Amino acid sequence: MNALKTAFAVLVLFSTVSIFAQDVELTKKDSIVQNYWLVSVGANAVDDSGHEFKKVFDIKNAWNIAPYPSRVSIGRYFKNGMGLEAIGSYNQYQEGKRVDGAIMQEDIDYFGFDFRLSYDLNMILGETGFFDPYIGVGAGYTDANNHGGGTYNAVIGFRTWFSDHWGLDFNSTGKWTMDTGNATNHIQHAIAVAYRFNVEKGLSRNGQEKLALLQEMEKEQQRIQDSIAEVEEAKRLAERLQKEKEAAELAAAEKAKKEAEEARRTAIQTKINDLGNVYFKLNSSYLTSKDEELLDQLVAIMEEEPKLTIKVTAHTDSRGTKKYNQWLSERRAERTVEYVISKGIAENRISNEAFGETRLVNDCGDGVYCTEEQHAKNRRSDFRITAFD
Repeated sequence: MNALKTAFAVLVLFSTVSIFAQDVELTKKDSIVQNYWLVSVGANAVDDSGHEFKKVFDIKNAWNIAPYPSRVSIGRYFKNGMGLEAIGSYNQYQEGKRVDGAIMQEDIDYFGFDFRLSYDLNMILGETGFFDPYIGVGAGYTDANNHGGGTYNAVIGFRTWFSDHWGLDFNSTGKWTMDTGNATNHIQHAIAVAYRFNVEKGLSRNGQEKLALLQEMEKEQQRIQDSIAEVEEAKRLAERLQKEKEAAELAAAEKAKKEAEEARRTAIQTKINDLGNVYFKLNSSYLTSKDEELLDQLVAIMEEEPKLTIKVTAHTDSRGTKKYNQWLSERRAERTVEYVISKGIAENRISNEAFGETRLVNDCGDGVYCTEEQHAKNRRSDFRITAFD
């Protein structure tokens, strides 16, 4: 009878895993553009009024805007978020506008040719879909108000994508002259139509997690199938044991009961381990919707096992001071526990402990260069069983 119950439970679990696997599949939304070439054509506006950052939006008196396409660029962008771009622009200082603190008495041509190195902020913020902010630095040559010279440049901007290939580019560039005797510092704004080509795509973070989950579910299905075969063998063994003496039957039943309890405990620990960890963003203790979904699964396990108690241990990466990281890990632990309790789990069934940066899962300690992905593995809350009756 026990073997039949176990077989039924395994079959139900197998059906549940199969149904869940059908709901989890990779889609186009799980892929993102990683490497590409980009060309853009658009317009630019130059503010060389002499006010620099004091009157940034004095469009009427200070912005010089050409009424036709006046900017072109080509660039190469890489998986690590870095990009190299060459930009050419033309404009005209217009009669009546303020330039270098004086009112222009005639139209004067403006030329610029710039190189810049940029960084995609989505590498820090996380993938934000169509919104793609970036910052950059560079240098170039500008001929403005009949004065030519080199400039040091700093840029901030964003692109918004309508497809894998087409989008708009908005940016503002501060230009500081290398030779103050020939030119003045100024700001150049731009808007352009952007086209990406030679696009290479890869899985987003969510897509990678889905792929890992699908692989784990395949392993779990195989494990369950193996368990079904083992249960069938146990059933035949139980039938033979029924024909033996009462003492042998009682001993076998007791042994089976202990094994079932141990298997149950092991299965619960495996289910908790399979959930994975809660991973936090840099300098954050707040739970994302994905984290809450994971914790909801943990709550479901604890509701199924009312005598189960667990401990949450929270950690940080090595960046920041040890004192700050200890405080941050305490906040992460508290928020994790508070969420579980908010779902109806009694306070005496869940505890927490914070370790700051003392228990890194890799070699990303102080002074060691690591990628953001490597640091992210240390910003976590994980779980272990403390009691199971």
